[in-house]
Amino acid sequence: MQTPSFKGTHFFSRLCWAKENLDEVRTDYCVVYEEEVDECARVLSPDPNWMAAAMQGGILPPVWVYWELAKDEAQPDFTNHTRGYLLHQTEPMPAMTEEEAIEYLIMKDVPQDVWREWNTGNKPKLVICKKQQLPQTREWRNAWKISEKVAVDMAA
Repeated sequence: MQTPSFKGTHFFSRLCWAKENLDEVRTDYCVVYEEEVDECARVLSPDPNWMAAAMQGGILPPVWVYWELAKDEAQPDFTNHTRGYLLHQTEPMPAMTEEEAIEYLIMKDVPQDVWREWNTGNKPKLVICKKQQLPQTREWRNAWKISEKVAVDMAA
């Protein structure tokens, strides 16, 4: 299916179009990361509708748009976005592969200090894995940690 030209279209309208017109894409990939040493690991799993939009292309804004909005939110006097137009008027991203969509999601939703320095320290702070590699039950979920024995592909 051809994506309409969405530049200048409200971002929410693009997401609604994607939900109504695209088949969900379920991925086996998930992202496990630890933001703080003493906290449990967090698991990030993409929504199937979001994955479909990412892989279709022409719907999602570039990741830097989210970074700019986050900078605004970090200001002490922040009350309301004044640059929301970036979501709607910036040229949407082209179609992504499944792996590129996961990388985009990491840069969008995982704190930058985690993904920028994921392999510094005594063990990785972030791991991309398959859902089957996670514990099969959510019992003890608040005690999950990234194993110190995890094999890391440093070529990434």
